[in-house]
Amino acid sequence: MLPTPGSVVTDADALAPHNVDWMGRFTGASSVLLKPRSTAQVAAVLRHCHAHGIPLVPQGGNTGLVGGSVPVADEVILSLSGMAAIESFDATSGVVTAQAGVVLEALDAYVGERGHRVPLDLGAKGSCQIGGNVATNAGGSRYVRYGSLRASVLGVEAVLPTGEVLEGLTALRKDNTGYDLKQLMIGGEGTLGVITRVALACPPLAAAVHVTLLKVGTFADAVALLAAAKGQLAEILSAFEFMDADAVRLAVTHLSHVRDPLGASDGDGGGGGDGGGDAAGASGGPFYVLIETAGSSEAHDREKLDAFLEASMASELVTDGVVAESAGQAAAFWELRESLPEAVGKAGAKTFKYDVSLPMDAFYALVAEARARLAAAGADADVVGWGHMGDGNLHLNVAARGDVAAVAAALEPWVYERVAASRGSVSAEHGLGVMKAGAIGYSKDPVSVGVMRAIKGLLDPKGILNPLKMLPPVGAEKAA
Repeated sequence: MLPTPGSVVTDADALAPHNVDWMGRFTGASSVLLKPRSTAQVAAVLRHCHAHGIPLVPQGGNTGLVGGSVPVADEVILSLSGMAAIESFDATSGVVTAQAGVVLEALDAYVGERGHRVPLDLGAKGSCQIGGNVATNAGGSRYVRYGSLRASVLGVEAVLPTGEVLEGLTALRKDNTGYDLKQLMIGGEGTLGVITRVALACPPLAAAVHVTLLKVGTFADAVALLAAAKGQLAEILSAFEFMDADAVRLAVTHLSHVRDPLGASDGDGGGGGDGGGDAAGASGGPFYVLIETAGSSEAHDREKLDAFLEASMASELVTDGVVAESAGQAAAFWELRESLPEAVGKAGAKTFKYDVSLPMDAFYALVAEARARLAAAGADADVVGWGHMGDGNLHLNVAARGDVAAVAAALEPWVYERVAASRGSVSAEHGLGVMKAGAIGYSKDPVSVGVMRAIKGLLDPKGILNPLKMLPPVGAEKAA
């Protein structure tokens, strides 16, 4: 099936990094990794596995945070890294066609040389792969501008668990013939098929990009600033990222390459402390907001940004701020934001990460309440929050020290219950994987879960593809 040398890996040392997730939380025991070089080879592998009932897990860059791309037990690992060809680019439509194993950063560089950009930007862009990005419906920092990958992915080629090839690799923007089957693969986390090729619509590169880092006094001010940015910056708003001061403090403390352009955070009172006693989490502070604009006219865009900043300062929504005056300074602002996961990892013996969607009236309250809950339990932990505030996506992170088990007991299932009570989603962009599979009932009703199980059973009747991911065993899901 795989005649190319190096396509079958059985060496334990070589397998080790593929058996463990990026967080080090989930470890499998696979004894073989397969590295196909073509769709035909992927199909041959799946036909064999289906015929013999052999479970396997598709794996891209293995940068996920919910254990979705590593074995639960001894499944065969199917690595897509050997399929890394960029096949075509249409300059008129901006559509690029690529194999699933192309690294996101490389794909962005390729279309960037042709005056376009990938409508997705992630901190893991140097190692994550486009097939995995599509399979998890990855979000990222520019979601507020470009929206979901579901709108940007025009076509998908995927191999079904039976070995049949789903030929959906179209570059058409409009095709209203029957069910849109590619949507089952986008966000399907490799449970319904193995994505092998994608056609992606890429917007033109912006001629003018501006980045500013601002500080606001309270979370209510951050919410008001978001509304003002959407109204006044409108079509040029490209990113609206939120960080509490405790998260920035951890970055400055634990990472030598990161600095706070607005001054040390230590004397600012942290990211809200106990939430300021406000049930909505609207008090406390200070908070940091990174805003990016991207448009076609340097003069027009800078005029809009300056007017927005002047109005925000005059209304006292913003207490301090700086506009990047060079590409290097803009990159430094983004480095601060993107370094936060690394900083939290260095701050404790174990990190708990929760990627959730919440309405604004409950957004920061989750962080404030988690901080108060752990303090009441006497836990030794840093509780911080940041996220893609422009689209309601919060990253609650806890760096735990000491009695890690007690921290875990205080957080789960409380976090999921709290999100469900606030009409949120327990997974905004990371997916469910194995970590959150049992929590699907907090965000999806029993009928929806039943339909998902029916689709899984139809396409994967033997349950061989990425088992125990996204959907837990029957009866194991927790209901809100």
